[in-house]
Amino acid sequence: MDILTPIIIVGVIGLLAGVVLAVASIVMAVPKDEKAEALEAVLPGANCGACGYSGCPGYAAAMAKGEASPGLCSPGGAAVAAQCGEILGSGAVEMTRKAAVVHCMGSADNTQDKMIYDGLSSCSAAVQLAGGASSCRFGCLGLGDCAAACGYGAVEVCNGVALVDPEKCVACGKCVGACPKGLIHLAPVKPRAVVRCSSCDKGKATMQSCKVGCIGCMKCQKTCEFEAVTVKNGLAQVDPEKCTGCGKCAEACPRHIITME
Repeated sequence: MDILTPIIIVGVIGLLAGVVLAVASIVMAVPKDEKAEALEAVLPGANCGACGYSGCPGYAAAMAKGEASPGLCSPGGAAVAAQCGEILGSGAVEMTRKAAVVHCMGSADNTQDKMIYDGLSSCSAAVQLAGGASSCRFGCLGLGDCAAACGYGAVEVCNGVALVDPEKCVACGKCVGACPKGLIHLAPVKPRAVVRCSSCDKGKATMQSCKVGCIGCMKCQKTCEFEAVTVKNGLAQVDPEKCTGCGKCAEACPRHIITME
Protein backbone atom coordinates (compact mmCIF):
# COMPACT_ATOMS: atom_id res chain seq x y z
CA MET A 1 0.00 0.00 0.00
CA ASP A 2 2.88 2.37 0.71
CA ILE A 3 3.92 2.02 -2.95
CA LEU A 4 0.45 2.02 -4.53
CA THR A 5 -0.83 5.14 -2.77
CA PRO A 6 1.55 7.66 -4.43
CA ILE A 7 1.08 5.89 -7.78
CA ILE A 8 -2.70 6.27 -7.53
CA ILE A 9 -2.38 9.91 -6.46
CA VAL A 10 -0.10 10.76 -9.39
CA GLY A 11 -2.39 8.90 -11.78
CA VAL A 12 -5.48 10.79 -10.55
CA ILE A 13 -3.65 14.12 -10.83
CA GLY A 14 -2.56 13.25 -14.39
CA LEU A 15 -6.10 12.27 -15.32
CA LEU A 16 -7.56 15.50 -13.92
CA ALA A 17 -4.88 17.57 -15.65
CA GLY A 18 -5.64 15.83 -18.95
CA VAL A 19 -9.36 16.54 -18.59
CA VAL A 20 -8.67 20.20 -17.76
CA LEU A 21 -6.37 20.61 -20.77
CA ALA A 22 -8.87 18.91 -23.07
CA VAL A 23 -11.69 21.21 -21.91
CA ALA A 24 -9.43 24.27 -22.17
CA SER A 25 -8.40 23.37 -25.73
CA ILE A 26 -12.06 23.26 -26.72
CA VAL A 27 -13.15 26.39 -24.86
CA MET A 28 -10.12 28.48 -25.85
CA ALA A 29 -9.73 27.15 -29.40
CA VAL A 30 -9.17 29.81 -32.04
CA PRO A 31 -11.73 29.44 -34.82
CA LYS A 32 -10.13 28.41 -38.12
CA ASP A 33 -10.65 30.53 -41.19
CA GLU A 34 -11.26 27.99 -43.94
CA LYS A 35 -10.81 30.61 -46.65
CA ALA A 36 -7.41 31.64 -45.25
CA GLU A 37 -6.35 27.99 -45.08
CA ALA A 38 -7.42 27.44 -48.69
CA LEU A 39 -5.49 30.52 -49.81
CA GLU A 40 -2.38 29.48 -47.92
CA ALA A 41 -2.58 26.04 -49.56
CA VAL A 42 -2.22 27.53 -53.07
CA LEU A 43 0.59 29.96 -52.14
CA PRO A 44 4.12 28.72 -52.94
CA GLY A 45 5.28 28.71 -49.32
CA ALA A 46 8.42 30.74 -50.04
CA ASN A 47 7.70 33.09 -47.11
CA CYS A 48 9.88 35.67 -48.86
CA GLY A 49 7.90 38.74 -47.80
CA ALA A 50 7.73 40.16 -51.34
CA CYS A 51 3.98 40.63 -50.86
CA GLY A 52 4.62 43.00 -47.97
CA TYR A 53 3.52 40.55 -45.27
CA SER A 54 5.51 38.39 -42.85
CA GLY A 55 5.01 35.26 -44.95
CA CYS A 56 2.46 33.16 -46.79
CA PRO A 57 0.23 32.61 -43.70
CA GLY A 58 0.09 36.35 -43.03
CA TYR A 59 -0.66 37.16 -46.65
CA ALA A 60 -3.37 34.47 -46.81
CA ALA A 61 -5.00 35.84 -43.65
CA ALA A 62 -4.92 39.39 -45.05
CA MET A 63 -6.54 38.27 -48.32
CA ALA A 64 -9.23 36.37 -46.43
CA LYS A 65 -10.05 39.54 -44.46
CA GLY A 66 -10.14 41.66 -47.59
CA GLU A 67 -7.07 43.62 -46.54
CA ALA A 68 -4.85 42.51 -49.45
CA SER A 69 -5.34 41.89 -53.15
CA PRO A 70 -4.62 38.45 -54.64
CA GLY A 71 -1.95 39.67 -57.08
CA LEU A 72 0.91 40.41 -54.69
CA CYS A 73 2.69 37.04 -54.72
CA SER A 74 5.58 37.45 -57.15
CA PRO A 75 6.99 33.90 -56.82
CA GLY A 76 3.55 32.44 -57.49
CA GLY A 77 2.97 34.62 -60.52
CA ALA A 78 -0.24 34.87 -62.52
CA ALA A 79 -1.22 31.23 -61.89
CA VAL A 80 -1.34 31.65 -58.10
CA ALA A 81 -3.04 35.03 -58.44
CA ALA A 82 -5.77 33.41 -60.54
CA GLN A 83 -6.29 30.62 -57.98
CA CYS A 84 -6.50 33.11 -55.14
CA GLY A 85 -8.98 35.16 -57.17
CA GLU A 86 -11.19 32.09 -57.60
CA ILE A 87 -11.15 31.33 -53.87
CA LEU A 88 -11.99 34.93 -53.04
CA GLY A 89 -14.62 35.13 -55.76
CA SER A 90 -13.03 38.22 -57.26
CA GLY A 91 -12.65 36.73 -60.73
CA ALA A 92 -9.70 37.43 -63.03
CA VAL A 93 -6.67 39.08 -61.47
CA GLU A 94 -4.27 41.22 -63.47
CA MET A 95 -0.66 40.85 -62.43
CA THR A 96 2.42 42.55 -63.83
CA ARG A 97 5.43 40.27 -63.75
CA LYS A 98 8.48 41.77 -62.07
CA ALA A 99 12.15 40.88 -61.89
CA ALA A 100 15.19 42.15 -60.04
CA VAL A 101 17.50 44.63 -61.77
CA VAL A 102 21.07 45.46 -60.75
CA HIS A 103 21.73 49.19 -61.12
CA CYS A 104 25.46 48.91 -61.63
CA MET A 105 27.90 48.10 -64.43
CA GLY A 106 30.98 48.45 -62.27
CA SER A 107 32.70 45.32 -63.51
CA ALA A 108 36.43 44.68 -63.23
CA ASP A 109 36.78 46.21 -66.71
CA ASN A 110 35.07 49.45 -65.74
CA THR A 111 36.35 49.99 -62.19
CA GLN A 112 39.47 49.23 -60.21
CA ASP A 113 40.19 48.29 -56.62
CA LYS A 114 41.30 51.11 -54.34
CA MET A 115 42.80 48.59 -51.92
CA ILE A 116 43.43 44.89 -51.44
CA TYR A 117 40.59 43.34 -49.45
CA ASP A 118 41.57 40.24 -47.48
CA GLY A 119 38.58 39.32 -45.35
CA LEU A 120 35.30 37.45 -45.34
CA SER A 121 33.97 36.82 -48.82
CA SER A 122 30.82 38.78 -48.13
CA CYS A 123 29.57 42.14 -49.35
CA SER A 124 28.10 42.87 -45.92
CA ALA A 125 31.52 42.37 -44.35
CA ALA A 126 33.53 44.18 -47.03
CA VAL A 127 31.32 47.27 -46.98
CA GLN A 128 32.29 47.85 -43.34
CA LEU A 129 35.85 48.58 -44.47
CA ALA A 130 35.73 52.04 -46.05
CA GLY A 131 32.73 51.05 -48.16
CA GLY A 132 34.51 48.16 -49.84
CA ALA A 133 37.44 47.73 -52.21
CA SER A 134 35.82 49.13 -55.35
CA SER A 135 36.94 52.52 -56.61
CA CYS A 136 33.25 53.51 -56.81
CA ARG A 137 31.78 53.94 -53.37
CA PHE A 138 28.31 53.30 -54.77
CA GLY A 139 29.23 50.28 -56.89
CA CYS A 140 28.78 46.52 -56.67
CA LEU A 141 31.28 44.75 -54.44
CA GLY A 142 30.98 41.51 -56.40
CA LEU A 143 31.24 39.11 -53.47
CA GLY A 144 27.88 37.50 -54.13
CA ASP A 145 25.62 38.10 -51.11
CA CYS A 146 22.76 38.54 -53.57
CA ALA A 147 23.57 35.29 -55.40
CA ALA A 148 23.77 33.41 -52.09
CA ALA A 149 20.36 34.79 -51.04
CA CYS A 150 18.65 33.78 -54.29
CA GLY A 151 17.03 30.38 -54.07
CA TYR A 152 16.24 30.19 -57.78
CA GLY A 153 19.68 30.52 -59.36
CA ALA A 154 18.70 33.80 -60.99
CA VAL A 155 21.66 35.86 -59.72
CA GLU A 156 25.33 35.37 -60.46
CA VAL A 157 28.47 37.45 -60.23
CA CYS A 158 30.28 37.93 -63.54
CA ASN A 159 33.57 39.80 -63.77
CA GLY A 160 33.01 41.50 -60.43
CA VAL A 161 29.41 42.64 -60.84
CA ALA A 162 26.08 40.95 -60.10
CA LEU A 163 23.77 40.02 -62.96
CA VAL A 164 20.14 38.84 -62.85
CA ASP A 165 18.55 36.41 -65.29
CA PRO A 166 14.98 37.76 -65.64
CA GLU A 167 13.75 34.40 -66.94
CA LYS A 168 14.71 32.68 -63.67
CA CYS A 169 13.86 35.57 -61.34
CA VAL A 170 10.57 35.27 -59.45
CA ALA A 171 10.84 38.70 -57.79
CA CYS A 172 10.97 37.31 -54.26
CA GLY A 173 13.09 40.30 -53.26
CA LYS A 174 15.68 38.36 -51.23
CA CYS A 175 18.55 39.67 -53.34
CA VAL A 176 17.22 43.20 -52.82
CA GLY A 177 17.51 42.83 -49.06
CA ALA A 178 20.90 41.12 -49.28
CA CYS A 179 22.69 43.94 -51.14
CA PRO A 180 24.30 46.31 -48.60
CA LYS A 181 24.67 49.00 -51.28
CA GLY A 182 20.98 48.96 -52.26
CA LEU A 183 21.82 48.39 -55.92
CA ILE A 184 19.05 45.92 -56.70
CA HIS A 185 15.40 46.82 -57.24
CA LEU A 186 12.29 45.07 -58.51
CA ALA A 187 10.79 46.43 -61.70
CA PRO A 188 8.14 45.37 -64.24
CA VAL A 189 9.29 43.00 -66.98
CA LYS A 190 8.50 44.94 -70.14
CA PRO A 191 10.32 46.88 -72.86
CA ARG A 192 11.85 49.78 -70.95
CA ALA A 193 15.02 51.73 -70.26
CA VAL A 194 17.15 50.94 -67.21
CA VAL A 195 19.87 53.10 -65.69
CA ARG A 196 22.67 50.69 -64.78
CA CYS A 197 24.30 53.00 -62.27
CA SER A 198 23.73 54.16 -58.70
CA SER A 199 26.49 56.74 -58.31
CA CYS A 200 25.48 60.12 -56.92
CA ASP A 201 29.00 61.58 -57.17
CA LYS A 202 29.62 64.60 -59.35
CA GLY A 203 30.62 63.98 -62.93
CA LYS A 204 34.36 64.37 -62.48
CA ALA A 205 34.48 62.06 -59.45
CA THR A 206 32.36 59.46 -61.25
CA MET A 207 34.62 59.52 -64.31
CA GLN A 208 37.64 58.93 -62.09
CA SER A 209 36.08 55.91 -60.34
CA CYS A 210 34.19 54.23 -63.21
CA LYS A 211 34.49 54.20 -66.99
CA VAL A 212 30.73 54.04 -67.53
CA GLY A 213 29.19 55.74 -64.47
CA CYS A 214 26.39 58.29 -64.85
CA ILE A 215 27.72 61.86 -64.86
CA GLY A 216 24.33 63.59 -64.64
CA CYS A 217 24.67 65.35 -67.98
CA MET A 218 20.87 65.36 -68.40
CA LYS A 219 20.99 64.44 -72.10
CA CYS A 220 18.68 61.50 -71.40
CA GLN A 221 16.16 63.72 -69.60
CA LYS A 222 16.15 66.28 -72.39
CA THR A 223 15.70 63.55 -75.02
CA CYS A 224 12.76 61.76 -73.38
CA GLU A 225 9.42 62.90 -74.79
CA PHE A 226 7.36 61.20 -72.08
CA GLU A 227 8.97 62.71 -68.97
CA ALA A 228 10.00 59.22 -67.89
CA VAL A 229 13.62 60.20 -67.25
CA THR A 230 14.74 62.61 -64.54
CA VAL A 231 18.15 63.45 -63.11
CA LYS A 232 18.32 63.81 -59.35
CA ASN A 233 21.46 64.18 -57.25
CA GLY A 234 23.57 63.71 -60.36
CA LEU A 235 21.97 60.37 -61.26
CA ALA A 236 19.51 59.59 -64.05
CA GLN A 237 16.37 57.70 -63.05
CA VAL A 238 13.70 56.09 -65.21
CA ASP A 239 10.05 55.76 -64.19
CA PRO A 240 9.06 52.30 -65.52
CA GLU A 241 5.38 53.28 -65.54
CA LYS A 242 6.01 56.20 -67.91
CA CYS A 243 8.73 54.59 -70.02
CA THR A 244 7.51 53.44 -73.44
CA GLY A 245 10.72 51.66 -74.38
CA CYS A 246 11.49 53.93 -77.33
CA GLY A 247 15.22 53.78 -76.58
CA LYS A 248 16.01 57.43 -77.31
CA CYS A 249 17.50 58.01 -73.85
CA ALA A 250 19.84 55.03 -74.33
CA GLU A 251 21.00 56.46 -77.65
CA ALA A 252 21.59 59.89 -76.11
CA CYS A 253 23.60 58.63 -73.11
CA PRO A 254 27.31 59.40 -73.75
CA ARG A 255 28.35 56.88 -71.08
CA HIS A 256 26.14 54.06 -72.41
CA ILE A 257 24.88 53.44 -68.89
CA ILE A 258 21.23 53.25 -69.99
CA THR A 259 20.28 49.87 -71.44
CA MET A 260 17.06 48.57 -72.95
CA GLU A 261 15.37 45.57 -71.37
